Amino acid sequence: MAKILVAGLTNIETTLRVEAFPIPYAPVLYPFFGVNSAVSGVGFNIAKALTSLGNSINYLSLVGQDAGQLLVEQALKQSNLKSRFVLDNVLEQTPQSVVIYDSRGQRQIHVDLKDIQERAYPQVLYEQALRDCSMAVLCNINFTRPFLDAAKRLGKTVVTDVHAISDMEDRYNRDYMAAADVLFMSHEALPCSPEDWVRWLIHRYGTDIAVIGLGAEGALLSVRKDGYIGRMPAVYTRDVVNTIGAGDALLSGFVHHYARTHNPYDALKRALVFASYKCGAVSASDGFLTQHELEEWYTQVAV
Repeated sequence: MAKILVAGLTNIETTLRVEAFPIPYAPVLYPFFGVNSAVSGVGFNIAKALTSLGNSINYLSLVGQDAGQLLVEQALKQSNLKSRFVLDNVLEQTPQSVVIYDSRGQRQIHVDLKDIQERAYPQVLYEQALRDCSMAVLCNINFTRPFLDAAKRLGKTVVTDVHAISDMEDRYNRDYMAAADVLFMSHEALPCSPEDWVRWLIHRYGTDIAVIGLGAEGALLSVRKDGYIGRMPAVYTRDVVNTIGAGDALLSGFVHHYARTHNPYDALKRALVFASYKCGAVSASDGFLTQHELEEWYTQVAV
């Protein structure tokens, strides 16, 4: 399997199940077994998913020296992720998130990044971790921004996700969009159709491969060298519990297969299966198939 670098956010996630949105006011509610906590974050989710699929991961992240750090250390061990490149001496506190979700798959995410956006990760340590990796999945959190140039200079395939993007010249995300060989994003905030957006993206940044998550409608794939822009439908594997982390799972499933075959079409077909199954779990960091399980599901569903 592939050796992949993943750099991104790790946080303590608390999920709350509600009946529906909007939430009516009440002084006290008792959602038995509806409140759960786990280690999560975009970077951790991707690293864990890729490890579940059998890849070797160098995971880079920042956490605080607090109770959250102990939970992160335990989660890394349980997920077979090495803690060597996860630093606990930079942040004041470990970031946290609260995710409110309902039975229809709607969710609202509250993320407290603490001081991570003002902190830096040692460049020397990053380049050491990158050296023997073929791909670099660099999540769009500030400490990974300096990593983009080094990955390009060393000839590594750069993958990133700019999530709910709405502006092609977005000041925060344009460095990531310019550097990405494989770029993921969501359709939720696009100012035009996904097809028009991806054409604009290719014209502006020359993006080789782009994937736009379309939620329940599947995903759109663009492959510049083939002149291809097309949609692939979502698949059903099991009932949806929570859609949080679906985009992370889609990216992970794609990266796993693309690293092995360099076939973006087959990679997205398998990624849609991987993401569908993941949505049957509560936490963004749970519900990941193994490589064998993914292939079994892939043969069962029409993609």
